[in-house]
Amino acid sequence: MRHILRETWSGLKRNRAMTFAVMVTMWVSLSLFGASVLVTEQVDTMKGRWYDQIEISVFLCTEVSAGAGGAAAGNCEPGQETTDAQRELIEERLNANPEVANVYYETKAEAYEEYQRMYANSPLVDVLSKDQMQDSFRVKLKDPENYRGVVAEAKTLPGVQNVQDLHQVLDPLFSVLNALIWGARFLAALLILAAATQIGNTIKLSAFTRRRELGIMRLVGASSTYITMPFVMESLVAALGGILLSALTVMACVKFVIIDRAQVSIKALAWIGWPAAWVAILWIAVAGVALAVVPTLLSSRKYLAV
Repeated sequence: MRHILRETWSGLKRNRAMTFAVMVTMWVSLSLFGASVLVTEQVDTMKGRWYDQIEISVFLCTEVSAGAGGAAAGNCEPGQETTDAQRELIEERLNANPEVANVYYETKAEAYEEYQRMYANSPLVDVLSKDQMQDSFRVKLKDPENYRGVVAEAKTLPGVQNVQDLHQVLDPLFSVLNALIWGARFLAALLILAAATQIGNTIKLSAFTRRRELGIMRLVGASSTYITMPFVMESLVAALGGILLSALTVMACVKFVIIDRAQVSIKALAWIGWPAAWVAILWIAVAGVALAVVPTLLSSRKYLAV
């Protein structure tokens, strides 16, 4: 063990510049990898918060549910509101759908009260009157992801003027966020590949500078493990430096960007916190150790073979 530690320290001093370059490359790549983990956690948190609150709104016909040319909107008859028979049929079909968890009927008066409450301190509070409101069914789904069948069926029912679904807004947003996640992962993968290449070059350089010592060790019958361990330890030291710097970067991002800024300024959104940071740091540690050990062992088979 003393020999391994001595050779490790000697190698670190001999290859200071390469070790520092590997550490910085791993710092940047692992930080970007950790950022992609944080963004993934944030998207999942937002999905869980928003999708759980999503309701499909099935708006019923009113006497003015017609276009300027007299054509009815949706499945409405010009100048006629939804009949009681149509309303009962709509409720029956919605309740019979296996994807529906709950159906709540909201009258014009209740819709107007909710509108007044939401815009109590806004200039828009007097824009709409009670007569301009619509009766509607608020549909809660068992699984918010399975909404298309319910929406498609509701749009075909007589007496339905329109069907609103927040997935039309949220799905494009999450598509953009997922694209950003994969972009960050791609860049992280490129930087990790660069770090692995640097580690391989460092092992090659170290083996060349110690070729005389390695030749003697081969002649006296030293094992592959005995020869390889100092190089593995060198890579682990560089990796631990990169892991530590990346962990501090992730913690600073969560503290100063999310907790101190985002959570304070945008309270309507569900934000990640320290638990997500610990998850990201754990993945950074696993990736960093693997990045140090695997390239070193592969390079040792080529340059340090006994």
